[in-house]
Amino acid sequence: MTTPHADEIGPGALSRLTAAVYRFLVLGLFLAAAGLPTLLFWSLLTPAPENAVLFVAALLPVAPALSAALYAQRAWAKEPDLSPSRPLLRGLRLNLRDTLAWWVPVLAVAAVLAVNVVFADLVAGGRLLRPVCAALMIVLAVWSGHLLVVTSFFSFRFRDVLRVAAAEFFLSWKATLGILAVLIVATALVVLASEVLLLLLAWAFAAMLWLVVRPVVADVTARFTAQDPD
Repeated sequence: MTTPHADEIGPGALSRLTAAVYRFLVLGLFLAAAGLPTLLFWSLLTPAPENAVLFVAALLPVAPALSAALYAQRAWAKEPDLSPSRPLLRGLRLNLRDTLAWWVPVLAVAAVLAVNVVFADLVAGGRLLRPVCAALMIVLAVWSGHLLVVTSFFSFRFRDVLRVAAAEFFLSWKATLGILAVLIVATALVVLASEVLLLLLAWAFAAMLWLVVRPVVADVTARFTAQDPD
């Protein structure tokens, strides 16, 4: 059965292509607006070791924005209408609190790990501490990808969010590698180009992330829920 929203977009290939371009244009503007405070804050900081905590703290808007982006892309696939901003704003509103509930502690742990990496030479055993903390930061970042999926599409208790995301880290290992690959490409883009280019291409990374984590959504639905999440 065709939904009322689907009638807004014609059946032709050109109409659907135009609608897709429009959706990702809106997504790009949304993510750029969400990431602009982080970019501006970073521009005010000098790249000094003592500012490591501030650089990490500036990432606060990132997870809620990505959660809304994932939520919207799923909604667009189900009901492709001509108002792509509505699912974005709805996803942001519905998932903001649950996302921040784990994102703030994750940033706090990441800040501690970043300080350990930056100042490892000042403590005994620093040569061993630095790679261990760097590896833990990578694991934390990838686990955050799974946390993002769980809070974007499901309503679990906080402790269950952590458990399900930890389980999916291993159960959906292909998605775990995919999240890691997206993180590596994003980091390489920042190192080789600039944060501005990453912000401009945030829509593309959000699209790649959605393609990577779609199997996680299906697996969590099958394993931990009785019906399709809404």
